[in-house]
Amino acid sequence: MFRLMFYSPRIAPNTGNAIRMVAGTGCELHLVEPMGFDLSEPKLRRAGLDYHDLASVTVHRDLAAAWEALAPERVFAFTAHATMSFTDIEYRPGDVLMFGPEPSGLDDVTLADRHITAQVRIPMLAGRRSLNLSNAAAVAVYEAWRQHGFSGAT
Repeated sequence: MFRLMFYSPRIAPNTGNAIRMVAGTGCELHLVEPMGFDLSEPKLRRAGLDYHDLASVTVHRDLAAAWEALAPERVFAFTAHATMSFTDIEYRPGDVLMFGPEPSGLDDVTLADRHITAQVRIPMLAGRRSLNLSNAAAVAVYEAWRQHGFSGAT
């Protein structure tokens, strides 16, 4: 399945929503520290409800540790500054869909990381800054899963 990465997430409810989404899709969620919250925060637990034990969630101490653990072949960095649409990718199991912290997104240094295969964007109307992190992640994961016939879904 696909691997969703939140690099330095800042808002607990967004991560809680993502936990719920990965439980429903079967993908993995990788959280890269530092985070702007503790995983035991009530807002995160409320958003994730009882899905925590149904979701695959791994916390990495930093980006280097994440790369070492994941050994990814392909990493797609989602950024509002990219020109390529996320729908132009033919996703493969094991791909990493990487998102940056709220509200700034991935910085230039991170976007230049040698592990990143391509920078992609989710199209929006002109003049809009960005989508909510958990919504953008859901859009991306569901597109990747759709391309594989929603494998495992009922």
